[in-house]
Amino acid sequence: MDTPNPPGPPNPPPPPNQGNPNLFKVASTSNPASVAGAIAGTIREKGRCEMQAIGAGAINQAVKAIAIARGYVAPSGLDLVFVPAFLDIQVGGEERTALKFVIEPRR
Repeated sequence: MDTPNPPGPPNPPPPPNQGNPNLFKVASTSNPASVAGAIAGTIREKGRCEMQAIGAGAINQAVKAIAIARGYVAPSGLDLVFVPAFLDIQVGGEERTALKFVIEPRR
């Protein structure tokens, strides 16, 4: 007779960025040069990417990363632009306002 497995959590949380693999979450402790490299690679591979940041420090690092990424892709003839937008998200059970940056080559 088989013994049933003990029940696990009803709905485990999805892995980070499961819905959008081109979404980078930037923190105030993020290294802007590393984030810039990820942006440049994603732009070259996919044509666009998105970043999300909460708080002044994280937003500062995100904008610095975009500026650095512009320099990384400029030699290949790309000029990056971004569009900021507010985003309401749930963090630790409470609603927070984040800034989302959509980054694309200028057309």
